[in-house]
Formats: sequence, structure tokens, C-alpha cells
Amino acid sequence: MNRYVIPDSAKSLREIILWAEKILDKQDIYFGHGTDNALDEAAYLISYCADLPADFGDDKLEIILSDKQRLKVADAMFERIENKIPVAYITGKAWFFGLEFEVNEHVLVPRSPLAELIAEHFSPWFDNELWATRNDRPLDILDMCTGSGCIAIACATAFENASVDAVDISPEALKIAEKNIAKHNLQTRVHAICSDMFSDLAQKKYDIIISNPPYVSREEINALPDEYHKEPDMGLFADNNGLQFAITLLKNASKFLSDEGIIVIEVGNSEQALQKYYPDIAFTWLEFERGGQGVLLLDAAQIRQYQEKFLR
Repeated sequence: MNRYVIPDSAKSLREIILWAEKILDKQDIYFGHGTDNALDEAAYLISYCADLPADFGDDKLEIILSDKQRLKVADAMFERIENKIPVAYITGKAWFFGLEFEVNEHVLVPRSPLAELIAEHFSPWFDNELWATRNDRPLDILDMCTGSGCIAIACATAFENASVDAVDISPEALKIAEKNIAKHNLQTRVHAICSDMFSDLAQKKYDIIISNPPYVSREEINALPDEYHKEPDMGLFADNNGLQFAITLLKNASKFLSDEGIIVIEVGNSEQALQKYYPDIAFTWLEFERGGQGVLLLDAAQIRQYQEKFLR
């Protein structure tokens, strides 16, 4: 018998969320794939089972769940607690940049601090207004290792004059990205491309190259909570102490970055390893008000300056 069946005493949405919170709070589970505490996780999960949006209002707290919805709660709680499935994979939805995205086990759950940078239009490192006065073409953006397409779509939303190439090696991930592109009606401006990094890309200059590539070493992956092992390994693991893809991006940047462009790469906990690998390069390491680390930025002039070091 499923031990996560809702007790008869809990009938309203409010009561069931509080019941779920108490259970989740006592379990050996990791919060970090959409929420960071048991109450938010419970609200996220139970609202899904009750066929409500995640941002439901207080006026919904007294609704009574149907028998079918109560059984759905029991199944969802079992998946979350016993199988350690991230809540976003149970619901099939995640949020990034204030936008809803479809997700499944073929893509990472969106959680990058890059959303904050995109919301600020990459200021002060990229002057979109100044750029627009100097160019009569769309802003060209490359999102390398796009996964669900969340970063590409966020960029297209932030920059209404942008054309974005969303690149990934995984056909399964690109199927999800294409669904999300269509969901946000961006088919004419965001283009999903299957390529092993730059290998199958046409020669083109981008004004912004942005990437949240795999950057976790095998040793680090083995130490992560169970929830991370439900995500695609190819979305996390990078060889060479987590630097494999960051190095590839830096080596190719000069060929794909426009004269006044910038490149932004998230390397997370591999920040120190990258700085040690390139000790003579003055990376700009970005800081975020809402948390996050290991995001570097270089402009085109710096890419040209350090090109020989990247190609060593």
C-alpha cells in the first residue's frame, strides 16, 4: 500500500499542502530543482496534482481535491520521496526568466544565474542601444548547449530584435527545445540546431555567445545528491576537471564572435580549475544579487588578445 495516501482529515488544498510539507521536511531529499524548501516543494507538487497553476492564488486554498486528484498526490509523493525524482520531472514543467518551460529527463532542470544577466540585457558589458545605432541587422545570439532552450528563449524575449541559434548535440533535448520555442511563439527568431559544439555550424559572427555547458567532473557528479543522477549525464559531465566544453568555447570564440561581441560561459565550481588552466587571462567573473557563481565574461577585444593562449 502506498504510505503517502492523504489522510481523510486533510481535504482542502491548504490542508494537503501542509500535510505534504511535513512529510517532505522529514525525508532525505534534496531541494534545488525548482524550490529550496519543503513548503514550496509541496505547493508546487500538490498544485500540479490539483490541476492548478503553480502560481495559484489564495482563493484556491480551500478547494477540495477529487478522489482522482488525491490518488495523483499519493503517486507523486512516492516518486518524489522514494525514487528521488526532481519535482520538475514529475510535473513536466519548470520556470526560468519568469517563463514556463516543458522539461523531461532529456534536459537539465533550468536553474542558471544567467537569467539575471539576461534580464539586465548583459549590462554594462553590452550596450544594446549603442549596438542598434551601428547596425541595420538583427542582433545575432548563440546559445551553445541549449538543452530545454530556456536560455535561448530568454534571450529572444529580452531582445526583441534578436535572432538566436540554440545549439545542442542531443536530438532528444532539441525536441524539448523546439516544443518550448513553439510554446513561446518564437519559431521565426529562435532556431534549434543539432551540432557537436561548433562542428556543424555555418561560419557566422555572433554578437553574444552565451553558454551553460556541462562543467561537472566525474568525481563531483558521484558526490551529488540522488536527484542530480535523474538528470542526463551528458548535460552535467565534462572531462578535463570539468573544463572540456569551456575550453572548446574559448578556442573557437574568435571565429564566431563579432568585433564588438561578448562571450559568457557558466563553469560553476570549475571556476578555480579554469583560472588555474589559464593563469594569465583576466576573466571577468560576474556576481549575482540572487546567488550563483562561476560565470565568466570576455569581450571580443580580450578574445583577440588572448587567442594564442586559448589555442595552446
